[in-house]
Amino acid sequence: MTSPEEFIAAAEAHSAHNYHPLPVVVATAEGAWMTDVAGRRYLDLLAGYSALNFGHGNRRLLNAARTQLERVTLTSRAFHHDRFADFCTQLAELCGMELVLPMNTGAEAVETAIKTARKWGYRVKGVPDGRAKIIVAGGNFHGRTTTIVSFSTDPEARADFGPYTPGFAIVPYGDLAALEAAVDDDTVAVLLEPIQGEAGVLVPPPGYLPGVRALTRNRNVLFIADEIQSGLGRTGRTFACEHEGVVPDVYVLGKALGGGVVPVSAVVSSREVLGLFRPGEHGSTFGGNPLACAVALEVIAILRTGEFQQRAAELGDHLHRELAPLVDGGAVDAVRGRGLWAGVDINPSRGDGRAVSERLLARGVLVKDTHGATIRIAPPLVISKEDLDWGLGRLRGVLGA
Repeated sequence: MTSPEEFIAAAEAHSAHNYHPLPVVVATAEGAWMTDVAGRRYLDLLAGYSALNFGHGNRRLLNAARTQLERVTLTSRAFHHDRFADFCTQLAELCGMELVLPMNTGAEAVETAIKTARKWGYRVKGVPDGRAKIIVAGGNFHGRTTTIVSFSTDPEARADFGPYTPGFAIVPYGDLAALEAAVDDDTVAVLLEPIQGEAGVLVPPPGYLPGVRALTRNRNVLFIADEIQSGLGRTGRTFACEHEGVVPDVYVLGKALGGGVVPVSAVVSSREVLGLFRPGEHGSTFGGNPLACAVALEVIAILRTGEFQQRAAELGDHLHRELAPLVDGGAVDAVRGRGLWAGVDINPSRGDGRAVSERLLARGVLVKDTHGATIRIAPPLVISKEDLDWGLGRLRGVLGA
């Protein structure tokens, strides 16, 4: 195979069609740029849905991985290894928490958080067995396992995958009164994204997250923050919750924790919550493996400098200033976001999100649509202002703005 068309045809012939990728075949990448098999370069404004916050081919992360590859990559949790203690200690410190339960993917971490909340509800809160309830928000995206799609409101994620797992209540995102009305004596947790990514980078109203924090404290309910996309620098803070001065009971982390090198996720919480687990009750063969820990330790070291949080804040302010006139000019209906993260609702007169993504692809810019009319902009945090402006200029061009 030599041409992009041959690669795409082979992929479509021999893989399940659970994704609808744009017609580009990436061969190499560095920083904020990717190059396809034909040698054409593209500016990456998606960053693997925030898994690549620190850029493609980040040398610090690659060196950490190379060094560990020469030592040991997997022991399983049947044995200790010499990177595990440092990883757990430093991630707990970064989060201001006490214990870490490592997994691999974001969905695994969410499933772990669900089990954690239920166990806490039965063992600590005293909820009768089998009655634990977790409240989630409409428009959520926490993964695609059978349990998680049971509380999705997205028909594409949910349809044809029943019977669905009970134990969840769905309330409108950002509606504190609806959340308060849904909490009862059997409620063990509220699980929320501080900013809803897949829904189109929806930022809740000011005061919502502090209201959730106060409500959950008053009703003896865990507040679980899914920061898989929003966390680890994307919004201009280490965690999106920080913008509202909120510290949840549980952080759910993934994506950028593995630096775009290996899948790494984790649930991070207090000893009172995570300390309830006993051997055999939960686990993962690859969770907390030496290679994952080595890469994640370098991610934590990068975040400790604050450099990338500051870049996301400063470039994010610039991004939103540049996008705002598109609303005034009628090319887009709305722009939302925080930090170096934006959801852009395309005016139907300019096409839908997929059409705009394809037109940008033809001009050397990679974005992805969601829910029809929206495109998301989330470049690697290493992107230069000049490259960001170049990409935004092409967006204005395809929108005729």
